[in-house]
Amino acid sequence: MKTKLKALCIALCAPLLIFCTGFFLSSFSEEPKAEIKFVVPKGWPKPVYDFSKNPVTPEGFALGKKLFFDPLLSKDSSTSCSTCHLQFTNYTHVDHALSHGINGLKGTRNTLSIMNLAWSKTFMWDGGVNNLEVQPLAPITSPVEMDNTLENIVLKLKRSTSYQKKFQKAFGDNTEITGQRVLKALAQFMVSIQTFNSKYDHMMRKEKGAEFTEQEKNGLKLFRQHCESCHKEPLFTNNDYEYNGLEPDQKLKDGGRIKITHNKSDSLKFKVPSLRNIEVSYPYMHDGRFRNLEMMLFHYTNGIAKSEFLSSKLSKPITMDEQDKKDLIAFLKTLTDDRFLHDKRFYYSAD
Repeated sequence: MKTKLKALCIALCAPLLIFCTGFFLSSFSEEPKAEIKFVVPKGWPKPVYDFSKNPVTPEGFALGKKLFFDPLLSKDSSTSCSTCHLQFTNYTHVDHALSHGINGLKGTRNTLSIMNLAWSKTFMWDGGVNNLEVQPLAPITSPVEMDNTLENIVLKLKRSTSYQKKFQKAFGDNTEITGQRVLKALAQFMVSIQTFNSKYDHMMRKEKGAEFTEQEKNGLKLFRQHCESCHKEPLFTNNDYEYNGLEPDQKLKDGGRIKITHNKSDSLKFKVPSLRNIEVSYPYMHDGRFRNLEMMLFHYTNGIAKSEFLSSKLSKPITMDEQDKKDLIAFLKTLTDDRFLHDKRFYYSAD
């Protein structure tokens, strides 16, 4: 009798157990939609990126993030975008001066940080790309980075049922995977990488509890005196190209923007990088020659090379004593946005 009763209970409960288990698993089977809202902080200029042609959606963002972390984009499936662009180091790398690609090959420039790209008209150290939706092609096709083609990437993606579903969710009409959609999804992810919640930002917004130390206040004063002509607030870049007096590396022999424009006046000019999160984005300069902020400031006070191509903004010598430098560095550290560096929406997800 007990055996029959036990069998009856199992028979009655099994469907309920299966239903509950299925419901529980289904709750976690799909990646939750990231709540993505593009923000133009108060006092910031209007973005230049045209969102009307590629609006950011939760599905597009999720697809772009998956592609960003997927080494499938490289020829031998060993290197992803995130290999050189790490979130906690301001979407750059800190373990070597120059970018590294497949087969341990070494590039010729330091990896630029990815952030606040909606305000950039041009990309790369030399401005060789003028559209965010085309920018990924540079590392993808570089023989010393990913060494791949967009056509080959599309063929790989088409073999994946998971990617077919994600492309359909992101673009709606069908499961077709195209090179253009790959680039649009990557752009949706990258344009969403925004940083505007540092101590500096809290201060500028006059938020309750935000307060600079006396050292940071003096550092801000020194910054506005010596640095802001190139590193303009609030983006901390003028998005222009300047020669900052670095002695050219005799091995790399990198002429900078002249390679793109072929204008002699652009010799040795490189894009002015944003200083946001500079505390964590070492090494510095286009060739990663400076390992810390102290070395970088020494260059501007003691190491600027004279040249006909030197930026006019550096025509007057910069004079700072050691205490001034410490104060300036203290201010630069207020540009660190911890919320941005550890935003879980941008973490790698295997799904």
